[in-house]
Amino acid sequence: MDYLYTLSGFGVGAIVGLTGVGGGSLMTPLLVLLFGVPPATAVGTDLLYAAMTKAGGTVAHGRKGHIEWAITGRLALGSIPAALITLWVLSRMPKGSDVIGQVISNGLGFALLLTAVAILFGRKLREYAGEYEDSALRRCCLGRITVGVGAVLGILVTISSVGAGALGVAVLFFLYPKLSPVRIVGSDVAHAVPLTLVAGLGHWALGGVDWPLLGSLLLGSLPGIWLGTQVSAKVPEHILRRILASMLVLIGTKLVFA
Repeated sequence: MDYLYTLSGFGVGAIVGLTGVGGGSLMTPLLVLLFGVPPATAVGTDLLYAAMTKAGGTVAHGRKGHIEWAITGRLALGSIPAALITLWVLSRMPKGSDVIGQVISNGLGFALLLTAVAILFGRKLREYAGEYEDSALRRCCLGRITVGVGAVLGILVTISSVGAGALGVAVLFFLYPKLSPVRIVGSDVAHAVPLTLVAGLGHWALGGVDWPLLGSLLLGSLPGIWLGTQVSAKVPEHILRRILASMLVLIGTKLVFA
């Protein structure tokens, strides 16, 4: 089975390299639906997988000056406490029952549907935000709104491992339409590292991380990401994003209504 995990990691890594999204939103449901990994274990393993893979991206973006640390800090100010509270709530749920698995499955499906919307309508959201970038609400409360958005992302990511990528980028584009895309992505990647690390370690403490599985996924995904990045310029991105969004809608619907 290990080689199938590695092969799956390679495929997901290639999609991430091609489109910039799809890590947690594909990896976690793949583990749950195709390999039968318990939802809590799939989420915990994927969270640490994300923390390790995005740490390298943070270093690269940081060296190029692509990270708005003030924005990253505001997001973390909301997301880290929210992640800790969510972990505490999960820890209080009955052990050995299906409650945690059901909560995580439903949360995962909901997060996938939101991510699909973010992928499909991200450009329209940015255009709409650009029209109202000087609104009174934005001028007076942008910092507090960013902290609140971080809290919502913290809950979603801790429950489902989904939301730190495409959903976070879409929200930042909406809140900061004047910021360049590369700075949006860099800031989102930098925020994802501490969030996924805290959430992943919390799931580990709850017994929800499979370390051999994590190693197998990393073994395949790292070369997959490299290959996808190399050929990304040759593949129409808008077509890939639509296919990816359609897949997420189908998977999310299955998880929510299963």
